[in-house]
Amino acid sequence: LILIGGFVQLLAGFLAFRKYDHLGGAAFLTFSALWSSHLLNIGVGSSKGFTTGSIAFLVLNAFLIVLASSFNVVLLCVTLVMELLTICFLLFTLENLPLPFEIAMLSIFSIICFYGATASLANCMFGKDLMMMGPPLFTAESSKKDTKDPPPCVCPKSHCTSGLRTIADLLNTGAVCGVPTDTVYALAASCKHPEAIEKVYRIKDRPQEKPICIFISNLDQLRAASPPISPLLWEFMENVYPGGIGCIIQKGEWLKKLGVGAGYSRVGTQDSIMIRVPDLTVLVHLIDMTGPLAITSANPSGEADSTHHDMVISRLGHKLEGVLCDGESDEVVASTVVNCTKIDEKGGITIVREGCIPAGKVMQIFESVKNR
Repeated sequence: LILIGGFVQLLAGFLAFRKYDHLGGAAFLTFSALWSSHLLNIGVGSSKGFTTGSIAFLVLNAFLIVLASSFNVVLLCVTLVMELLTICFLLFTLENLPLPFEIAMLSIFSIICFYGATASLANCMFGKDLMMMGPPLFTAESSKKDTKDPPPCVCPKSHCTSGLRTIADLLNTGAVCGVPTDTVYALAASCKHPEAIEKVYRIKDRPQEKPICIFISNLDQLRAASPPISPLLWEFMENVYPGGIGCIIQKGEWLKKLGVGAGYSRVGTQDSIMIRVPDLTVLVHLIDMTGPLAITSANPSGEADSTHHDMVISRLGHKLEGVLCDGESDEVVASTVVNCTKIDEKGGITIVREGCIPAGKVMQIFESVKNR
């Protein structure tokens, strides 16, 4: 019976630690050790060390009593009875333990401990309060109010239609917002508002000579603008869009037909523009609501990419009007950038930046398209 009781206490303590109940775990593991110590069959000749140990445990358990009173009634009762039982253990080593007192304490202790261990075991295993543990006798109230500051900008959830509309409305009025992409988080500005694109440069401390790319929702949107693109480039883009590859192509007045509008001079370079179709449903829907978006990674210039909306909020939230929250990003690095301006010449394509798509895979796609 003693061995079974010690095992149940040990198991309950282990499960309590797994559930991050450190006080309950420490209490049950400690009680398991003391419970099992009865198997040692302590005699009078070996009482001196156990007397010292009992006194030390009395002091330790007194702290457990104070802590247990702020958790639940069962744990408080266990610690209280354990204190009395330790006194019995101390009296036993001194040969002054009355038999009726010992029997009463062991009986009470057995009932409470078995109930507490079984309740803790059942509740931890099933994740529900199947057996009542009782409320705490007192709770420590903080004298300070909740000082957690609200987000510095609007932060709607990406799975909510209302959240998507909120960000779309902000972008359409010239705001800069953090948005998820199929790679890492990005800063977005409407191509209809050049002042918003200028603000992106200021927010990131981005050098003016570094161009900003644009995102569109699908390749049909590009076809409707009738850019002077060769059949080889069309087929290459059909094989890489949507996805984590951005294509740099020749810039022209056709961009205005695409919907770039007043932001024409602020995206890309004087002669070229990088266009990408993201493989992320929520962002595609957002672009359908706003038109082409000027996009760059959501991080201060020169620093690591943001892979969670919390990173965007903490790093740049005070400079943004909104962040569309979508949790962890799908990738930890940005897209791969390919220069396609000379795709029909002998040199073909060149890798400007290797990102989430390996350069070897990009070249494999190009060679396959070229051979066809």
